[in-house]
Amino acid sequence: MLQGSLFDQAEEIGLGPLTGVRRTVLGDGAWIDVLPGWLRGADELYERLAGSVPWQAERRQMYERVVDVPRLLKFYGAGQELPHPVLGAARDALSAHYSGELGEPFTTAGLCFYRDGRDSVAWHGDRIGRGAREDTMVAIVSVGAPRDLVLRLLGGGGPSVRRALGHGDLIVMGGSCQRTWEHAIPKSTRAAGPRISVQFRPRGVR
Repeated sequence: MLQGSLFDQAEEIGLGPLTGVRRTVLGDGAWIDVLPGWLRGADELYERLAGSVPWQAERRQMYERVVDVPRLLKFYGAGQELPHPVLGAARDALSAHYSGELGEPFTTAGLCFYRDGRDSVAWHGDRIGRGAREDTMVAIVSVGAPRDLVLRLLGGGGPSVRRALGHGDLIVMGGSCQRTWEHAIPKSTRAAGPRISVQFRPRGVR
């Protein structure tokens, strides 16, 4: 069950300005931008998405056995209607804000539902498609309870970067981040409430 944020009491779901975004340079051409609480009414949006999105449980080959993917998923391709109008507005606002650096719009939206601390995603980069050879961006808006997103240099080694994301927070991973760094949502042994992340990507990046 989601415990609402005391700092997000907005009655209407909407977006703030992107002028407050702050950039952290990671090195090797990679960077992240973070803007806490960009989406107002995030707890209300969480409830709507949790109850209305046709979530899918997937299974994947892992070495010699097939295992459950430890989160629920839903992917919306270019041109597909998103499950709430504010997600379309977010995609358009991000496309406009980053047009000078990205040079193209965000077109797809992948949703992940982390139901509790047992749900997670292992170390990876979004390197299926153009992300394996080109600089690109992945923008993530989180609703629900905060969970740590951790970044490290590809293959480990060196310091890691950790950001707790939830309740309408935005993070954008840009430059070479998908090729030279990797990121994860680790499992949590602490009591962790549910979180939904919405990942906006340009065409040909997964």
